[in-house]
Amino acid sequence: MVLGKTNRVSPVDKIEINLIKLSDGERLLRLVDLPTGLALEKKLDRQLPVSRQKARLFEVFKAVLAQVQLTAA
Repeated sequence: MVLGKTNRVSPVDKIEINLIKLSDGERLLRLVDLPTGLALEKKLDRQLPVSRQKARLFEVFKAVLAQVQLTAA
């Protein structure tokens, strides 16, 4: 999706989402924007649904990505 000539937001299909289980049983959710290499990781709370945490982190990631792209422009 393109917001303007200089304000570009990467399409959702270029964001890689990884759920990583650590040796101590904890889980990390990692989002990576493939074109820029920007990554965001968060340790998941075992008491909250993964889908809710994923949605929240995805919204934060999109906002950070938009800010980075505005700063770079």
